[in-house]
Amino acid sequence: MLQNRSSYPPQQSAIAPSQASSSEKSIPTSLTPSAIRGSITTPRKVTIYDRNLNRRAPELSLASFAFLFSELVQYSQKNVKGIQEMETKLSDYGYHVGQRVLELTVIREIKNAKRETRVLGLLQFINTGIWKSVFGKPADALEKSKDQEDEYMIIDNDPIVNKYISVPKEMSQLNCAAFQAGIVEAVMDGCQFPARVTAHSVPTDLFPLKTVFLVKLDPVVVERERYMR
Repeated sequence: MLQNRSSYPPQQSAIAPSQASSSEKSIPTSLTPSAIRGSITTPRKVTIYDRNLNRRAPELSLASFAFLFSELVQYSQKNVKGIQEMETKLSDYGYHVGQRVLELTVIREIKNAKRETRVLGLLQFINTGIWKSVFGKPADALEKSKDQEDEYMIIDNDPIVNKYISVPKEMSQLNCAAFQAGIVEAVMDGCQFPARVTAHSVPTDLFPLKTVFLVKLDPVVVERERYMR
């Protein structure tokens, strides 16, 4: 005979009431689901904009720079008809770099910055400050042309961009330091001293990679220099 379900003895919990209450008391309030959700925070991704602009230590190894620049040279070889066109391409790439180098240098030197109003002062700034911040050492010499009033020469006996580049014999006239010439040209233009800068190989027994960067000033700059004398 079936008995009423309600007459069955009640099922006992696996945990005694006293044990359950003690277990509930042992759970820290900080581990409740709502508290856990509130305590979980997603770490913010650090980007290049978070870096300290005043940091002077080099952030790129020489090996990495050499590899990156060699890839840039190989990329520049595509769709060019001659050496002059390739050097123009490298100079254009350097020009974009030079614009950013000038901006970064001005930010770093904002407290001690002074605006150069004469050509020689600006070229000395490029010869020492800009060259050292980009290539790790100042240029070797700065000279003024004896024949042309509008020409100056920055001399680098061992350009870092040429040190790890192997130029084939059929392109022996190529000078990859056109990239550096573009950087100088961008700084000149950014400081309101428009000029055309080109790189020329002048090898010697002691310095086979010696390069002269010829800075040819715009006629407007030459006229301004005459007025300020």
